[in-house]
Amino acid sequence: MGHLAGLLFVLTPLSWCPTWVSGAAVHSVPACHQQQEFRCSDGSCIPRPRLCDGHIDCEDGSDEHRCGHLSCKQDEFACRSGRCIAPLIRCNGVDDCGDWSDEASCPNCSAPDSFSCGPSDVCLPSNKLCDGRTDCRDGRDEARPACGPSPPRPQTSPTCTPSEFHCGDGRCIRQTWRCDHSPDCSDGSDEDDCDQNECQVNNGGCSHRCVDQPLGFHCDCPSSMRLVGDSQCEEVDPCLASDICDQLCVHNNGSLPCDCTEDYQMDLTTAECKAKGEAAQLVFTSSKGVQLISITGSGYREPAPHLLGPGPVAALASNRTLYWARQGQSSLYRVSVDGKTEDSVFVLKFQGSVSGLAVDWIHQLLYWTSMETGSVNVALLAGSAQRPLITGLDKPCAVAVHPLKGLLFWAQCGSSPRIERSSLDGNDRMSVVVLSLRQPVALSLDMPRQLLYWVDRGMRSISRVNLEGHHRKTVVESNGYLDRPFGLAVFEGFVYWSEEVTRSICRASKHNGGNLQVLLSNITSPGGVLVIQPVLQPKGPPSECGLTATVCAHGCAVDSPTECLKFSCTHSDATFAGILSLIMFLSVLLVGMAVWWWREEFRPSTSLTEQSFSLKESQDPLITQGPHAAQGKRRLHSNSKRIKRKQTHAPSLVFRQEIPFYQLLSDSFIPHWFSLTSV
Repeated sequence: MGHLAGLLFVLTPLSWCPTWVSGAAVHSVPACHQQQEFRCSDGSCIPRPRLCDGHIDCEDGSDEHRCGHLSCKQDEFACRSGRCIAPLIRCNGVDDCGDWSDEASCPNCSAPDSFSCGPSDVCLPSNKLCDGRTDCRDGRDEARPACGPSPPRPQTSPTCTPSEFHCGDGRCIRQTWRCDHSPDCSDGSDEDDCDQNECQVNNGGCSHRCVDQPLGFHCDCPSSMRLVGDSQCEEVDPCLASDICDQLCVHNNGSLPCDCTEDYQMDLTTAECKAKGEAAQLVFTSSKGVQLISITGSGYREPAPHLLGPGPVAALASNRTLYWARQGQSSLYRVSVDGKTEDSVFVLKFQGSVSGLAVDWIHQLLYWTSMETGSVNVALLAGSAQRPLITGLDKPCAVAVHPLKGLLFWAQCGSSPRIERSSLDGNDRMSVVVLSLRQPVALSLDMPRQLLYWVDRGMRSISRVNLEGHHRKTVVESNGYLDRPFGLAVFEGFVYWSEEVTRSICRASKHNGGNLQVLLSNITSPGGVLVIQPVLQPKGPPSECGLTATVCAHGCAVDSPTECLKFSCTHSDATFAGILSLIMFLSVLLVGMAVWWWREEFRPSTSLTEQSFSLKESQDPLITQGPHAAQGKRRLHSNSKRIKRKQTHAPSLVFRQEIPFYQLLSDSFIPHWFSLTSV
């Protein structure tokens, strides 16, 4: 009995414990998860997605207090925390609302190489960011938060371009970044006075139409034009826009028939333009030397296995000579494609290394770029008269030449990447591509279509523009074979390139990147790439002579002393002989006319009236002297007097016969003439 009483004594306090514990739970304040829950005013917790959703979830209704729905503008996003943010910064992986409500219900773009276009939109691969094309519906993939700050303008430029905003700190940013609720100027001046109509100031930097919006503005173009970048409109070329023809295209009443240039013929089955003449060969460099294959990947051989190492390569198609420089070295060699391997010749040595190489087949010149010296250089193909042509560049990495147009192109891979051009003597410099570039490591020209192609290692893409920098298009995008491209070539309907990561030589359609083919694989350190075929270096007159406005009928001579590069027109032998003959004829004509004038001016004149006839003085034996003669003499004297009297009233009649002047010149330049005078 005592044991039972003791057990009850122990269990009785324990029976009170749940009641105490339960009471303690009712009066304690729960701990809410900071990022996933919201604490109501009464201390309870609700999921954050229920905050400011229009329904009361807290017993005191505190989850719908201080919501920003009524205070935010129509084109702003209302955070559950009460903040108002720009739609462009929603779903960017950053807590801009302070409660992560701007990141709720967003697509799952958690991969490190992906980018979210916002709610109800797609996830983009990172290589599509800031590529000059708008992929997100709201354009955020080309906006300031994704693309980073605009590079500062050079200090030598006192003003910004019409499409840029001048910050208070002196920098220039895009006009479209102004008043986007995200300061881009270091002093925040791009977010000042945002209630004004930006279109009233310099048309907002737009080339055509400026459309004002409650938040900022945007540029627009007429229906026949398209917007390039943020502010410039350019004409739409139907042929380049459709991009279905390998070469020539004629826009005729809505149809676009294709044709080929005279050096090509059309394949009636595929409608492709195929080069006439000998089969084309693809040349590339690698750690095993300079190597050749056919453009389809067969017929592999090594014309110069002793020239080891990847590097830029160029060719002179007329004699099938290759020019090669090893990457990082300061020497340049040439070798014949058809010659012996030991026939390679040292051409020249220069300061720095070669990053790009091109041959001017019209003027017999060699152009190359050097990152160390920051210059584009030129020399004769023999290696003499080398000199820097353009200096002060930021890591020039590629070069291409169009001698028939008198144009030189080069790319810079430094802090402000760009592609520029000039005349062949370095004058008339202008920018061709300045936006959406990262590392344009190689250039190549499509001669029949007059287009410039480049491969961008940073963007992992191949793009093209026309020679003026218009009608830009990205034709090949990251496809697993553009992680680290090196060389580039364009021929017929394909672009060819080398790729270091996959150690391959590839080709794809120059129109859209389709029909990707790996021609060779397992190449150790592939380098420069080019195609050898005579049609790629046409000779046809007239030839441009260094300057785009100078055309020579017969040829162009290059004078390349150490201080400057000069071009002058030459004349054919027939033309020179014709000019010399004309000069001699005019000289003879002038001398003959002078002699004729002198003889006429100083020739003694005679008159019939001044002549005296004396039969007595005649020695003619047929004339006899006698009475009849004397009588005749008196009659003659009398008649003579009458003639003199008549001549005082009428001049004597003179007949003169002239010898033609060409006959005068034909007889040793001695003029002949005679005069016949009679009454």
